[in-house]
Amino acid sequence: MLELRHLRTLIALRDTGSLVEAAERVHLTQSALSHQIKDLESRLGMPLFTRKTRPVAFTHAGERLLTLAEQVLPQLRVAERDLARLAGNEHGRLHMAIECHSCFQWLMPTVDHFRNHWPEVEVDIPSGQNFDLLPGLTREALDLVITDNPQPLPGVHYAPLFRYEGLLAVSKQHALAGRTWVEPDDLAAETLIVYPVDHSRLDVFTQFLDPAKVQPREVRSAELTVMMMQLVASGRGVCALPNWALTEYLERDYVKALPLGRDGVWSTLYAAIREESRELPWMEDFIRTARDTSFAVLNGIKPAGD
Repeated sequence: MLELRHLRTLIALRDTGSLVEAAERVHLTQSALSHQIKDLESRLGMPLFTRKTRPVAFTHAGERLLTLAEQVLPQLRVAERDLARLAGNEHGRLHMAIECHSCFQWLMPTVDHFRNHWPEVEVDIPSGQNFDLLPGLTREALDLVITDNPQPLPGVHYAPLFRYEGLLAVSKQHALAGRTWVEPDDLAAETLIVYPVDHSRLDVFTQFLDPAKVQPREVRSAELTVMMMQLVASGRGVCALPNWALTEYLERDYVKALPLGRDGVWSTLYAAIREESRELPWMEDFIRTARDTSFAVLNGIKPAGD
């Protein structure tokens, strides 16, 4: 009657708060997910959540199944890891690099969790690479690269982790602070603060300013997010960052954040790995752990299909 897929669906529904996003996360259509839940409710003879609420409000029966899912699914993951070890698939090397300056918020918990469960796998984040990161995969200098800019490289697979929206952070006193969203022309007179990377790797240029043929008055770089926020809050510029990277500063009412355009600018973050690594149990587990951890610690992200 009750299957593991039901438990995974309920967890996805709780984490995302909507049927649409839960369906994306478990790789079903919304219709198929709704049918699955209605079928389960019919078997149980009771509803599991209240319709037309956001976030989803679970009934007592739904809450009980969520408790079961929280107990069973982690145990299943541990069993799968143990079986992989018994099959002799535990040894390996995971040298990774990051093209995302704001990724440590979710990546470090992922790495810590992974190390605890796969102590035999050598994990390292080398510093000071003086080469393009993605080609480093094909040369086997790296085993995984976190990137939002996939390139068509032979033998490289891009596993999507999650989707996120880019937002423009401005000071609370800024003339744009009261707007619902900003247009490219609004940045023509602004100092845009960015990470010290090539503009071709920044969504605010590639997806927002460049298509409109707009350049900001000045571009200024800063190494750390907190430095960028200090500059923005003091009125010395504006910056575009992932929505989840701004959560802490928005909750503290430090800055204001606006969508880039009416429809917003959305991007996908990927884990790039070599094709031959895709079926390694520990690599599969790292990517799954990265997804689970991201949704546990980040706000405003959405599932990304495989």
